[in-house]
Amino acid sequence: MHDLEIRGAGEVLGENQSGNMLEVGFQLYNEMLAEAVRCLKAGIEPDLLSPLNVTTDINLHAPALLPDDYCGDVHLRLSFYKKLATAKTTDQVDTLLEEIVDRFGKLPPQAQTLIDVHRLRVIAKPYGVVKVDAAPGVITITFMKNPPIDPMKIIALIQKHKNIKLAGNEKLRIERELPEAKDRAQMVRDVLKSLGQPMVATTAIQ
Repeated sequence: MHDLEIRGAGEVLGENQSGNMLEVGFQLYNEMLAEAVRCLKAGIEPDLLSPLNVTTDINLHAPALLPDDYCGDVHLRLSFYKKLATAKTTDQVDTLLEEIVDRFGKLPPQAQTLIDVHRLRVIAKPYGVVKVDAAPGVITITFMKNPPIDPMKIIALIQKHKNIKLAGNEKLRIERELPEAKDRAQMVRDVLKSLGQPMVATTAIQ
């Protein structure tokens, strides 16, 4: 996380990721790093080749950070990044949102995108979503193999919306011009909501 502040959160969380983070995604990179630290503290050699729990990588193609002219304390920023990255429910994300707004006031666009990223991550994970790539013109939702979703719901979704198509066995492709990151995040939430509740875990979509 210290590296995040040195290079700028906009670079790490935006499109210009580099090195190991580019290969595995920001969230998974943090989980791998945390697991390695935990093993080393316990005197165990970390097995970096073993799979971690499925995570969900969200890219809204917009800066997602707390700007330093909004939250000037670097330690507070890092603390909020960590809390958001480890949030498991939308309620936890909303509680952090309230705390941030209470401390610093109305969210700037970059901070709103940061909240949208983590809220979407929490919502998407129970559906078996491993990646959301939401560019202004095309959104791709990638699922794990055999996601906990009724296949008939996917078929009904595609038949109802001509701009939503299957792109391979595990991907949905949504073609729609949405210049604003918040609207792209809402589109993904709406699509997931239309698939009904996951057949295993459930998360309320707000």
